[in-house]
Amino acid sequence: MKQRIRVVGIIKTEEGVLIFKRNRGRSEAPAFWELPTGKIKFGEQPEEAMARSLTEYTGLSATSIKLKDVITFLAPEGASQLSNLYIVYELIVRPTQKPTPRDRYTAYKFFKDVNAGIRFDEASASVLEIEEGKTIARTSPRDTLNGVTINVDGASRGNPGPSGIGYCIYGTDGKIIERGGEFIGFATSRTAEYYALKKGIERAIELNLKTVRFISDSLMVVNQMNGVFSIKNQDILPIYRELQSKLQNFDAVSFTHVPRSNNVAADHEANLAIDNMLRR
Repeated sequence: MKQRIRVVGIIKTEEGVLIFKRNRGRSEAPAFWELPTGKIKFGEQPEEAMARSLTEYTGLSATSIKLKDVITFLAPEGASQLSNLYIVYELIVRPTQKPTPRDRYTAYKFFKDVNAGIRFDEASASVLEIEEGKTIARTSPRDTLNGVTINVDGASRGNPGPSGIGYCIYGTDGKIIERGGEFIGFATSRTAEYYALKKGIERAIELNLKTVRFISDSLMVVNQMNGVFSIKNQDILPIYRELQSKLQNFDAVSFTHVPRSNNVAADHEANLAIDNMLRR
């Protein structure tokens, strides 16, 4: 039987236990939340691996690293079972330090209520159940597939030129809940695509939607939101960071790319917004 060995840290404050949203890369499965976790590199001691992983993935530096527990559990891996050994540390960081998620993670929050609907990976759920003495919800690959779908699209005539954004919200039954568009002024197509996603995310938050699958025909935007591509354009970086912070409002969210032919409704709304402005 295979065995996986990891280090995992518990950081407790008055706000709760610090957790991070995992970057899912190219996977369409929804992002999940976990405690700061890392692998032990060759030649490292577990405590060294914990300190390195914490700084590397969260931007935090621990002022104290104290061994708290060592737990083992079985978790499914394909058709077999994987043996897991997790070395759990109690970490203390300076109150003035703020997490800056990177690489492995895209967002953070403090966890207090087991009934908040937050989905954890198997390992972090197992650790929290032992440490907190409460049942913790696990993530499911079908989380966003059973949620609301929001198609978004941006259009620019001239690139840069007059630009509009459009969105279309579909319920779990496939019927349209809401659709709309806005003229955003003179912009590039890249900027328009991001502002369309921003509008979709904001409407989801306003409607109190917690499980959402965002659909876009911009492969660049989808890959950047999934952490596959890095952000190199300084004009996009501020809005990208703003969107990452807004994602903390969701329990499960995913980003999927589709051909333009499969994004007709959102595209129509974006171009209609431009047409309506140019007619004035």
